[in-house]
Amino acid sequence: MIEQTRTTRTRAATAIAVLAIIAAACSGSATPTPAASAAESAAASAAASAAASTAASPSAAASAAGGSLAGQSVTVIGTWGAAEQDAFMAMVKPWETQTGATVKYTGTRDLNTVLTTGVASGVLPDLAGLPGPGQMNQWADSLVDLGPILDVATYKSETAAPLVDLGTVNGKLVGVFIKTSVKGLMWYDPKTIDLSAGAPATWDALQTLITANKAKAASPWCLGVESGAASGWPGTDWIEDLVLRQAGPDVYNKWWQGKVKWTDPAIKTAFQTFGQVVAQAYGGATAVNATNFANAGDPLFKTPPGCLFLHQASFITGLGGFVKAKSGTDYNFFPFPDINTQFTGAIEGAGDLFGMFHDTPAARSLMAYLVTAPAQDIWVKIGGAISANKNATDYPDDISKRSAALLANAKVFVFDASDLMPTAMNAQFWTDIVKYVQHPDQLDALLADLDKTQKDAYAAP
Repeated sequence: MIEQTRTTRTRAATAIAVLAIIAAACSGSATPTPAASAAESAAASAAASAAASTAASPSAAASAAGGSLAGQSVTVIGTWGAAEQDAFMAMVKPWETQTGATVKYTGTRDLNTVLTTGVASGVLPDLAGLPGPGQMNQWADSLVDLGPILDVATYKSETAAPLVDLGTVNGKLVGVFIKTSVKGLMWYDPKTIDLSAGAPATWDALQTLITANKAKAASPWCLGVESGAASGWPGTDWIEDLVLRQAGPDVYNKWWQGKVKWTDPAIKTAFQTFGQVVAQAYGGATAVNATNFANAGDPLFKTPPGCLFLHQASFITGLGGFVKAKSGTDYNFFPFPDINTQFTGAIEGAGDLFGMFHDTPAARSLMAYLVTAPAQDIWVKIGGAISANKNATDYPDDISKRSAALLANAKVFVFDASDLMPTAMNAQFWTDIVKYVQHPDQLDALLADLDKTQKDAYAAP
């Protein structure tokens, strides 16, 4: 069981804006982020419509929705915008058709602040995507126990045990995963990089490969950490992957638990390695901080290429330039290479948690539907998602199947560390990534600042 301290810090300066977002969710308006081009949105909408129409006629997805709830609605807040929002709405379309109810969705990248303020004020949506298990633990008292709502035995049999545990607080199931992702994947264009002889198995081999191919692109790395109010999180993924592969899962887990300081040599070394990547990133530090994560890999597809590699999770195939690119022809991936070989086979994963704040008949029905294989297969078929349900297997291509297999066959699995940290710690991590990208010479001061935040964030309530 994951134990987290409870913090309820709110940001007074944004309270009015936050309440406006929650009110928008209750009225059904949406704020798609990140913004997508018209072509990307059209492509994503077409794929979503096709997947929804496949499932909307008499289907297992529709029958899982339950009986009539005509005229009722469910307000939902999540982080998804653009293509991801289209995929989610395609996922819930069969439920709407079957029940007659409506999903009123609002997307925001400032989910931490929105829900922290909502928990304090009581102004909350019916259902919400949760920023991570760490934040979910802090809000457990405000979340509805899903035990009486779901067929828990079925949910547990169809979901990996670690994910079930991550959604459980003091024996109460308060969060469920509706999709997952594998992190630490290295994306490349096979037309630029020939890996027919095999992908680099070690970090040193990757550096050798970069040196051999550096003339083929403007820079070795694509990188973008902009994500609105959540800017910095793509850099936290880099740090997490490096800690895991340089120092191992034991240090990794003690770190997010607040038992390893940020000034510890293991964490500092990870930042320094990340700094070397930033120094070789397309456009330089200013561009890294200004480039939205969804479009960070677009230079892979330029002529000539802007970069050789992009580090990003499996969901990137549903975003940016990947939407129009052809899987296997225009892009491929290999797992994050080993740094310390004693940790070979370690995989970092993450997932989209959902929780319930208001117990209504429509909210109950929608929550029960979202955890089913037929529902999750809709997003899986569109692409960019790995199902949390082991029975959802309608992956659209070999790359998606390989991503799912990495999670299923991991020798060591760890969950995204920043998602497990208390809200204040997670937010400061994001902030200091942005500062470090622009000012790598200030690393010692930034790590000391993170130590101070850690002391407060993990203090007894």
